[in-house]
Amino acid sequence: MLSQTYTVIHPSGFHARPTKLFVHAATQFPCKVNLIKGTKKMNGKSSLGLLALGLAKGDEVTLEVDGEREEEALQELGAMLTKIYEE
Repeated sequence: MLSQTYTVIHPSGFHARPTKLFVHAATQFPCKVNLIKGTKKMNGKSSLGLLALGLAKGDEVTLEVDGEREEEALQELGAMLTKIYEE
């Protein structure tokens, strides 16, 4: 299992569009993907789970991946957490 903490930098946080893109990317990996904010831990392959975290600009979120291709998943998905998306 690998994990790393990232800071959300998108001015609007992680709203519907970035969530959709993240979930789509996460489902391409066979490993488990979880996001942790504070005491909440959600499945990174679930749009509702990600939206329930309420990730806002400046929030720290830990990405946890476990299984096949976990290193690749951590790199790609971690970059998505710190990206500014077109509105």
